[in-house]
Amino acid sequence: MERKQLTQKLIELAEPVCLGAGYELVDVDYTQGPQGPVVRVFIDRFDRPENLTAGAISFADCERVSRELGPVLDVEDPIPHAYSLEVSSPGLDRPLRTAEHFRRYIGRVAKLSLARGLDGRRNFKGTLVSMSGGNGTTIITMNVDGKDCDLPLADVASANLVPDWDNLMAKQGKS
Repeated sequence: MERKQLTQKLIELAEPVCLGAGYELVDVDYTQGPQGPVVRVFIDRFDRPENLTAGAISFADCERVSRELGPVLDVEDPIPHAYSLEVSSPGLDRPLRTAEHFRRYIGRVAKLSLARGLDGRRNFKGTLVSMSGGNGTTIITMNVDGKDCDLPLADVASANLVPDWDNLMAKQGKS
């Protein structure tokens, strides 16, 4: 099975488990680690405030999802060989995978790569401005270098928030 298809299958298996446990599935990553294949599952809370450091995912949250997801993956067996399962928070540079993820973080800076690209360019970093369309034609509008770019969600290969370290450090100093 191709890596993209395998990742999609893992998302299909993990999403109901995460939802049933009360968490949002942010993303799934299948990679080759130093000790062999690794399935990384990133979870978050639905009620997460704008302050991304508040209400963070705990070790117990990750452990719970891992205990519930492991048997599902064992039964469905999407990976025919041994692998490690890791469940963690998405971090401050959280992945953006769905239209809802992009919508939720309008006004924030993100970095994304397109699979096919747009006008010979594949990598973009800028402020998320808006989302439009639907049913496979969803467009992400980003302000990149002072210019709005319309990027098709269907072509996004990867996307992550870019942490505002200055703002986060200023908030840490006020605590």
